[in-house]
Amino acid sequence: MAVQKYPIGHQDFKKIISEDYLYVDKTRFVQKLVEKGGYYLLSRPRRFGKSLFISTLDYLFQGEKELFKGLYVEDKWDFETYPVIRISFSDIGYRTKGLLHAIGNALEMNASKYDIILMSTSSAIDDMLKELIHKLHQKYEKQVVILIDEYDKPIIDYLDKDQLYKAIENRGIMKSFYSILKDADAYLKLVFITGVSKFSQVSIFVDLNNLFDLTLREDFNEMCGISQLELEQYFAEEMKMSDTEKIKQWYNGYRWDIKGATVYNPFSLLNFFSNNGKFSNFWYTTGTPTFLVEMCRDQKLYELENTELSFVELSSFNIENLQLLPVMFQTGYLTISGYDEQLDIYSLDYPNVEVKSAYTQGLLQMYSYSREPIVSKSLSGLVKALRAKSPDDLKYMLNDCFVHIPYDLWQKDNEHFYHAIVHLLFSLIGINIQSEVHTHRKRADAMMVLDECVYCFEFKLDKSAQEAIRQIRDRDYVVRYQSQDKSIYAIGVNFSSERKEVEEIAWEVVD
Repeated sequence: MAVQKYPIGHQDFKKIISEDYLYVDKTRFVQKLVEKGGYYLLSRPRRFGKSLFISTLDYLFQGEKELFKGLYVEDKWDFETYPVIRISFSDIGYRTKGLLHAIGNALEMNASKYDIILMSTSSAIDDMLKELIHKLHQKYEKQVVILIDEYDKPIIDYLDKDQLYKAIENRGIMKSFYSILKDADAYLKLVFITGVSKFSQVSIFVDLNNLFDLTLREDFNEMCGISQLELEQYFAEEMKMSDTEKIKQWYNGYRWDIKGATVYNPFSLLNFFSNNGKFSNFWYTTGTPTFLVEMCRDQKLYELENTELSFVELSSFNIENLQLLPVMFQTGYLTISGYDEQLDIYSLDYPNVEVKSAYTQGLLQMYSYSREPIVSKSLSGLVKALRAKSPDDLKYMLNDCFVHIPYDLWQKDNEHFYHAIVHLLFSLIGINIQSEVHTHRKRADAMMVLDECVYCFEFKLDKSAQEAIRQIRDRDYVVRYQSQDKSIYAIGVNFSSERKEVEEIAWEVVD
């Protein structure tokens, strides 16, 4: 199926064009930005093409017209050259050098490219940046372009609780670095900054009040990622040999404005075609931060579908009070699925099968403290037990999945812990399970609404399965489903902390 040269891992625009790799033309967005000028911030998940977009801007301002032959911008740009300061925080060595010296070295390298000697030292990076801007403007008698890629990496890399102090320290350094940009406005043609998160809107860029955030703008929704039209245009031959609907389910689904079209994850899509059409979790396995999964477990947040946030919450990222859902959205594990205009509330969901299946498996391993994924045999056994309406088989298969849980953990947690694992197990096999379902009389632990039947679960710890069944009946948890002409089953599950297993399951038909 690999019928083209796919630029997997390549982020240099010139290399991609010169060596005849596939390039999805995004230069219409370049032209739109440059015409307006100004200061821009774009937040997108990792491996979504941000670095390639920065590289495209760089070569455009270098005036390398031959690279843009046949692209949208070719006859719409004069290809005048401008001095460019370009820094990618992913490769400046801040972990080994320390952020202050790493930025200083990056500025010196930019100066050296233009044969400029900086008098300021790396202990004052704001002065270094100011000096470099002024000297470039003086030498070339032109405004300067500043391109910053992955500005937030020195903070994102230290968000686990043991290193949070380092994230706060780096935030202060970066605030000082960007502080001079406001007063340098007369010397700057364009400032373009990319990252994964937007917490810096209220901290790092506090002095840069003219920064224009493109992240949730409908007209820039498709700046990164691959749209359906682009898929059909650039991958026409591949699509003739593919299951188009399945590709969409696995790798499409991302959007940053409710009116915007959904886009495909470019990294996953390129790997899929390069790997002869084999469906796999390409993006998730390239570096999902452990702290995200740990936060989900610690905050008891395992049901991420159909969560809701306001616009302000969606855009927030406060290091000292890190809120999980905005982080999940900004880093690409959730996406916008709906919007209530009257309440100004956004609905969030997993973007696609790839993210949902991989993240659910990762969270399940985190909850169960297992080093290995739950095997497909155990998962398929759960489905068979439900189909057979067999409480004994369901008990056996659940215990087979619980076998990895450490001895002492059974003694520490309440029923939520086991409830979460059951929810994740059924979610992983594609069953529509909803937890903590509100009814007119409190909340049912879990509901599974299938085409032919409804299962209502109630979980108990060190009590009895029959007590769980009585609670389902006494509180009328299933009354809303009794008009749907479906078979309804009440399932009570009791966990034993002493025996460290599902001790009993009661299963009854609800009339």
